[in-house]
Amino acid sequence: MHALPYSQNLQRFLDRLSLRSILTKEERQAILSLPGHAKQVEANVDFVALGETVAHSCLVVAGLIGRFDQNTNGIRQITAIHIPGDVADLHSVVQPQATSALQALSVATVLQIPHAALRLATAQHPALAEILWRDCMVDAAILSQWVVNVGRREAKVRIAHLLCEMASRLGAPTAANAFSFPFMVTQVQLADATGLTGVHVNRVLKTLREDGLADVRRREVTVHDWEALVAAGEFDPNYLQADIRPDERLRIVQPA
Repeated sequence: MHALPYSQNLQRFLDRLSLRSILTKEERQAILSLPGHAKQVEANVDFVALGETVAHSCLVVAGLIGRFDQNTNGIRQITAIHIPGDVADLHSVVQPQATSALQALSVATVLQIPHAALRLATAQHPALAEILWRDCMVDAAILSQWVVNVGRREAKVRIAHLLCEMASRLGAPTAANAFSFPFMVTQVQLADATGLTGVHVNRVLKTLREDGLADVRRREVTVHDWEALVAAGEFDPNYLQADIRPDERLRIVQPA
């Protein structure tokens, strides 16, 4: 697995911000000029511990990152999956003590961006604070859907919904209706993300395969019928805020 050149990693983050917000040329350059330190993390290794005080936020460069919480017995729940282009803990700029652990779900690379640099960029370009806040809002909307998934959807619906979300976020060619995309997670991790046991996940994946909807194996998802999978997962992508037209992008703080 090879990381993109430094500037391209920041460009991916800028592209994510530009999906929903209007940035000036100066603000775009401020994002592309952020300093950072690249760190590779092996699969199943925590690189931010629960309760740890951090001085940087982590931009996912390659691989998949899981955000974890746990009960008093140490049993973990994945509360978010972050993909390349996401800053997994952007909120830590204003709350440096980690309220969730971050773990590499696969071999991953993160770019550690100092909080001080993010604060300086927002001080020099006040609209960036709004833009980063809007990005955190999207993460909150995804978390809300995950709560509904675990609390109110049946097992088959939960997993179908998660597969639809990840296909959409990873840019899979959903218009083709039948396609494949890499999804580097294990069945145990799928269970931790959906509040199910590994045995139950295995049964649901078998059902999805037998129903001709999707096949999940060797860390790849093959979707046989996207429309049917969307229906099975009760999936409405609006919460992802990923298909906003250019004229619908927002900006409240106006340029000076």
